[in-house]
Amino acid sequence: MSKVPLILLHGALGSSRYFEPYLEALSKNFDVHLLNFEGHANAPTDSPFSVDLFAQNLVAFINERGLNNVCVFGYSMGGYVALKVALTHPNLIGKIVTLGTKFNWSPTIAAKEIRMLNPELVEEKIPKFAANLKVLHAPHDWKIVMAKTALVMQLLGEGKGLKETDFESIQQDVIIGVGELDKMVTVDESEKVAAALPNGECEVLEKVVHPIEMIPQEVVLQFIHKHLLKQ
Repeated sequence: MSKVPLILLHGALGSSRYFEPYLEALSKNFDVHLLNFEGHANAPTDSPFSVDLFAQNLVAFINERGLNNVCVFGYSMGGYVALKVALTHPNLIGKIVTLGTKFNWSPTIAAKEIRMLNPELVEEKIPKFAANLKVLHAPHDWKIVMAKTALVMQLLGEGKGLKETDFESIQQDVIIGVGELDKMVTVDESEKVAAALPNGECEVLEKVVHPIEMIPQEVVLQFIHKHLLKQ
């Protein structure tokens, strides 16, 4: 019997490299695919970043590979992109599991997040993170990646993202996962989106923070298997 296709989508400032440690375990049950959004890691781009651009990347990726009824695990921004494609191209997407996806955006919230995307400040305060971004996004300039990511947040803060009526139109089974200790995403906003989705469910993961690299791999694997292997 053929395995269900599963696409793993990274978050802002991330890349598919974060999922490489998960491949062996997930490949036992899924046909796993990794995607780098434009401008991340080695994926080229000449375009400004936006949720719409990344959604186009996902649609093209699915079509180019001839995949059908794809399951998606989207971390942070990746989950937002998955829901966008579920809305605009419902025939391409099957079940969706998100983790740490922020849905509550406003100019104030966006400004708060953007303040943390200052390359010079990052180099000064967290040089190891800056060095990692430099390697992760080569040959792209990680500082440009960060600036373009700030633009995505600005657009979301301006209301150019998914609306409650959009969530109400998404018919796929969707699991909204949020860490109990996530400082960026609240349980309240996650539960509200899950309630707006016709087939939504929210799960709070105990003692889990936002950065996926700080979450034990077995916790993420268990979360994915629990919901995507469930009939």
